[in-house]
Amino acid sequence: MISRKPLNRWSLWFERLMAITATINLGFVLFDLGYIPWRDFYLRNLPSLARLYDPIKGIQPHRETEAYLAAVTTVSSQVSQTGVESKVVGALLEELRRTSSEIIETNPFALADKSGTLEKIKNRMRDHTGEKSAKKAFAFFWSQANLQQKGWNQEIEFFNRRIKPLIATNYYRQIGENGEFVDRFFWIDFPFTLIFGMELLASSFFIKRRHPEFSWLEAIIWHWYNLLLVLPFWRILRVIPVIIRLDKAKIINFQSIRTQVHRGIVSNFAEEFTEIIVVRVINQIQGSVKRGELTRWLLQKESIRPYIDINNVNEVEAISTILVQTVIYQVLPKIQPEITAILRHNIEGALNQAPVYKNLQVLPGVSQFQTQISEQLASQIATNLYNAIISAVEDPVSATLSSQLLQRFTDTLGAEMQKKQVITELQSLLSDFLEEVKLNYVQRLSQEDIQQVLEQTRSMKVQTVVHSEIVLPKRE
Repeated sequence: MISRKPLNRWSLWFERLMAITATINLGFVLFDLGYIPWRDFYLRNLPSLARLYDPIKGIQPHRETEAYLAAVTTVSSQVSQTGVESKVVGALLEELRRTSSEIIETNPFALADKSGTLEKIKNRMRDHTGEKSAKKAFAFFWSQANLQQKGWNQEIEFFNRRIKPLIATNYYRQIGENGEFVDRFFWIDFPFTLIFGMELLASSFFIKRRHPEFSWLEAIIWHWYNLLLVLPFWRILRVIPVIIRLDKAKIINFQSIRTQVHRGIVSNFAEEFTEIIVVRVINQIQGSVKRGELTRWLLQKESIRPYIDINNVNEVEAISTILVQTVIYQVLPKIQPEITAILRHNIEGALNQAPVYKNLQVLPGVSQFQTQISEQLASQIATNLYNAIISAVEDPVSATLSSQLLQRFTDTLGAEMQKKQVITELQSLLSDFLEEVKLNYVQRLSQEDIQQVLEQTRSMKVQTVVHSEIVLPKRE
């Protein structure tokens, strides 16, 4: 998640300067990556830009196609001087027909990955002349008979408008000694790489000073995204540090975008992860039950079952003791009035149901006597019961007898549980129960609206932040 740690004025200014520098660098990178696919567009609309940037990509005019266009220019000049019918023009047209055939056979467009352009040229010439063969179409087009019949101006206008721009897009790209195309973008990118590299070393140095326990590698990885700005390859990944820097410098707030991305990722994977985790846990428990491991673990005695004790204290016994003492000495005295009230109500109910007592109620003073007797009995019973519980807890003999009773109960239950029929039935029931849980409740997990759960989680976080801002005093 992108950090939005508060910055002072100078730090914010520096972050914004570096964010703008990184954005400019990313713009150069994107332009360089898209230059070859968009070169035809630049050549038609921004020819000066194409002439300026072609050397960076090692692009040169292709000799064959340039010579072909130069030959067409020569023919045009000669026609303007001597006309289409002259022998000089006829010789030049013959050379054009031969060159056209060679271009179709050798395909000089292939090196620039523009074979599709050559196919477009052939299709346009075939459509214009009505010939099915591209070679015959060019041969007919550059014939004196065709140029005399249709007119030189009309045909050369078609060529200059429909054919020449496509031929002009072809180029030759230099190949280096490493077998790859020549690419001099490194010299444009190097100043930016140097700036970001120095910044990365400086920030790593200060991180190392603040955290001496860090290694240099850990200090560099602290701002891992800046490494993408100095790598001479995978330059498209620089969009990541640019986004982080723009957000950190508070130039553009990507909080809403991050929220949507996080929610999209969580909503896509949370359901599957939840199902996988729950199903795997249930399957492991089922496997343990079927293999009898769970039953054996429950029935084994403490002396037999291996157990790792970290403090030489029986935590279960200690917790039980604390709970019992809390209930007896703290809880029961506070709820004794309520217990007495319940006992008095039950005693009065029992007296009212007795036939003899019903006949005595007609005598004067019996009802008041009943109330006094009920209160005394209830209070006496509650007090005696509480004293009996305390005596049972504090009396060592009672404690010994209770321990013997519990041990006898455990041994008897274990002995009965070890019977094969009981174990088999328990294992079968447990396995079936877990299978039902897996089929019913896990399916409900997948049917639950993940987006609704995410919205509830977000609301809880917002409420927590608001509550913290209200409760915690502001620092001056």
